[in-house]
Amino acid sequence: MPLALLALAIGAFGIGTTEFVIMGLLPETADTYDVSIPTAGYLVTGYALGVVLGAPFLATIGTRFSRKRMLMALMGIFVAGNLLSALAPTFGLMLAGRVVTSLAHGAFFGIGSVVASGLVAKGREAGAIAAMFTGLTVANVVGAPFGTFVGQQLGWRWTFAGVAALGVIGFAGVARLVPADPKPEARAGRVRQEFAAFGNVQVLLAMGMTVLGFGGVFAAITYIAPMMTESAGYGDAAVSWLMVLFGIGMVIGNLVGGRFADRALMPMLYTALIALAVTLALFTATSHHKVAAAVTIPLIGAFGFATVPPLQKRVLDQTAGAPTLASAMNIGAFNLGNALAAWLGGLVIAGGFGISAPNWVGAALAASALGLAVVSGLLERGAAARRPVEERVPVATSP
Repeated sequence: MPLALLALAIGAFGIGTTEFVIMGLLPETADTYDVSIPTAGYLVTGYALGVVLGAPFLATIGTRFSRKRMLMALMGIFVAGNLLSALAPTFGLMLAGRVVTSLAHGAFFGIGSVVASGLVAKGREAGAIAAMFTGLTVANVVGAPFGTFVGQQLGWRWTFAGVAALGVIGFAGVARLVPADPKPEARAGRVRQEFAAFGNVQVLLAMGMTVLGFGGVFAAITYIAPMMTESAGYGDAAVSWLMVLFGIGMVIGNLVGGRFADRALMPMLYTALIALAVTLALFTATSHHKVAAAVTIPLIGAFGFATVPPLQKRVLDQTAGAPTLASAMNIGAFNLGNALAAWLGGLVIAGGFGISAPNWVGAALAASALGLAVVSGLLERGAAARRPVEERVPVATSP
């Protein structure tokens, strides 16, 4: 794997840290601004919505510039947003800083996926995408827990200042290590080509799988703290190391998913979604037992994130001529799924179905993603069968 992937992984690590660390620092930020915890929760919701809206907006703007230059600009936005968050004197400015930071998220991973896949030989693209996403998964194991510790000991503003410093390192890495690429030409036609990719039903199916599949993960993980303290019998302090186990599972699933997606993408996707649906269904029972829950949680992370490299590569494969916008939109789809799943999980809890009920929601979402994957595979086989024989069977030539 080329060194340029390290630069992309560092940027991904910073983005992953700032996305997840706020969840552990909500009490501190709420105290600083004298707001309630639900109000402080807008710092999480605002970030997610910013990712969904910012991905297509900045990816479209990015079609006017080289991908390297756009990645550098996105790291600049990331640094500015985190500095604003660190220095914000009011809650409104803190929220604005979170939204500014989130705008870089979807476009960075979208454009970064295109760049990563272009850095390696054909047949290794999913592994390259997984290498970049390793930064995001490691952020859940190291970045967010350490950032939470720093915020609790020194003040949360130092955490965001540190994340801004990570963004500076990411900027420098992209500038130094990512190869220069030519500025795109024929801008108007290029933008139309980027939007035309959404007329491909396979692109829409892949995004649907993204929303439902990873949404299944967040249906459970959003409510992991009350689930573990009220059902499994863990103390509050144990939730942190349980989330570290979840992060370790994400790291493993990301690397395995990338490796096997390069060999057999759709079979890898089928396997991961089946395993995810079954594991989430089992979690309704294992969430009531300490040891069983501790075993199940990293499996949810592993099977959930094993779908990320194949789904991202699936979108790139189906939009080979103009992949940037669709790739960024697929990152937004992950966050849309997160928000949808958290809302549905809250509904079943409020409906009196119990604190473990979101796991059934997650299992249903993962099973629905599997259904879309089967439809996608059948359509692909049907299209291959309809192609002329001479396109499907190599023509023998004389030596």
